Amino acid sequence: MRAVHLSTAGPVLSAGPPVRPEGAHGVLVRTELMGVCRSDLKEVTGTRGGPGQFGHELVGEVVDSTTARLPPGTRVCLDPNPPVRRGTGFAEQLWVCGEEDAVARALPVAPPGVAARRLVFAEPAACAAHCLTSAVRHRGADLRGAAVCVLGAGVAGVLIAALARRAGAVASLRNRTPDRLDFLRDNGVLPEEVSRTVAPDSQDVVVVAASFVFPDLLEEALRLLRPGGLVLLYGGTRAGDRLPGLDCDLDGVRRGERAVPARWRGKPVVVGGSYGTSTADFALALEALVDDGLGVERLVTRAVDLADLPDVLRELAVTRHLGKVLVTP
Repeated sequence: MRAVHLSTAGPVLSAGPPVRPEGAHGVLVRTELMGVCRSDLKEVTGTRGGPGQFGHELVGEVVDSTTARLPPGTRVCLDPNPPVRRGTGFAEQLWVCGEEDAVARALPVAPPGVAARRLVFAEPAACAAHCLTSAVRHRGADLRGAAVCVLGAGVAGVLIAALARRAGAVASLRNRTPDRLDFLRDNGVLPEEVSRTVAPDSQDVVVVAASFVFPDLLEEALRLLRPGGLVLLYGGTRAGDRLPGLDCDLDGVRRGERAVPARWRGKPVVVGGSYGTSTADFALALEALVDDGLGVERLVTRAVDLADLPDVLRELAVTRHLGKVLVTP
């Protein structure tokens, strides 16, 4: 059984074993636990740009494989970015097929003995790690001692702030509405110092980590940024997105992971992008999840069965939900 997203009918259940896609090598993974990502909900509502990645947060075990690099019994996560063919991760089992190296990169090996409720966060934690490695590359300096503010206190923002603190930054986390920060404090996820007041023109890096790079959030990021600082676009953008008064192609910068000097109301700034992940990002994410978990287990607020997932996805797409929803096969 698996949940698939059809453009006409939305998310539906499909019975029967998964069909093996074409590819020189194939690995069949039995899922242990899955997570619902905000990009899954964007696909349900038709607001996601770029390629579909429906059902990509998971941890599972290899049950069949044509490559010795991933023998049966190997515990794996999923990186949806390498060029492979795969089925939906919202499934009891899924095939990942393609060239051997791409398949191996698409299925990062997960350490044994670590709770699935931690490892299911490997992909969003890898995206957060990539965001911060992009910040280091755009700045030409590491984050030790840097003032880093994250706008958007969803799962992505929480992970970016946690990894920034782990890298030695002075991190803060802000949200347009107080309910997310209250939720994080109530669940022991948000240290008090991370919710500190942030003064204008004080931050070395401001990450826009909301679901989309909304104009008001980008303006707030630019207001908080010190002259010469980096505003990093992590949230979603669409082709042609621009902010009046900022000479920058926002979507081109984010998807191209470029860094562009610009001026905002006379203040020099750098606008940079973060998009996707790399093998090194998964290694950093898994190390952090193994060492201290980054508080991810406290983000879980709901667990549902795979059979109920289509209805749950429709509900989540039109309601405001705090925390992470997990799916059991």
